[in-house]
Amino acid sequence: MEQNGKAYTVNQLARLARVSVRTLHHYDQIGLLEPSERTASGYRLYRKPELLRLQQILFYKELDIPLMTIKEILGRPGFDQVEALLEHRRNLQQRASRIEKLLQTIDKTITKITEEKMELTDAELYDGFTEEQRERYPRQAKERYGTEMVEETEKRLRKLSKAEWQSIKEEGDQVTRDLAALADRPPQDAQVQAAIARHHAWIEHFFDAPADVYRRLGQGYAEDPDFRSTYDKYRTGLADFIRAAIDYYCYNTLRD
Repeated sequence: MEQNGKAYTVNQLARLARVSVRTLHHYDQIGLLEPSERTASGYRLYRKPELLRLQQILFYKELDIPLMTIKEILGRPGFDQVEALLEHRRNLQQRASRIEKLLQTIDKTITKITEEKMELTDAELYDGFTEEQRERYPRQAKERYGTEMVEETEKRLRKLSKAEWQSIKEEGDQVTRDLAALADRPPQDAQVQAAIARHHAWIEHFFDAPADVYRRLGQGYAEDPDFRSTYDKYRTGLADFIRAAIDYYCYNTLRD
């Protein structure tokens, strides 16, 4: 980097060490790094010992050690530059390891957020269904509710993030469990109707459900074997109970 005996002006040393001239002036003023000599004109000159001392200063600064503490460390009797460099190396390795772990954490977080914001794929939209069901359900839905509504539903769902879709699925499961727990009550029971109101709100994540549409949905629950089978897993006869509760809700709350 430099030749033995070569002297550097303050400007040359500042460029070499990538610090400001003002910084070197400050180090001189506080006795942390004094020039080896001055010219007749008063210009500071630095040689190899000062360059090595500046290297130590910059290493300690990298470890966030205060300047006056650095001055005290470098001024200790028997200060060993090699041992100090080895210690710097150990400290920097530890810092590098911490930074690497932080970078890995950041990368994992970015990946998770990015994946959650990605639009749903066909496989995720019909997760849990067989290939035959994935083909049949949209066709049956179009026959029952019309192509426009089915396409609008898929359009809405594809705008959801994976996290939002997961939340909606969990919400639907909980609403169904709540209804199953109330299935021994009459459809007009206040708690049953409150649960159906939550079910109706959940359905409207997928499509607008005025009374006529919601009533047909309840009818489909009771008549479609796949729906009946799905709800029977929660409680036998649940599809018929939900249909009756939906009918009451449509006639007394939604109305046509």
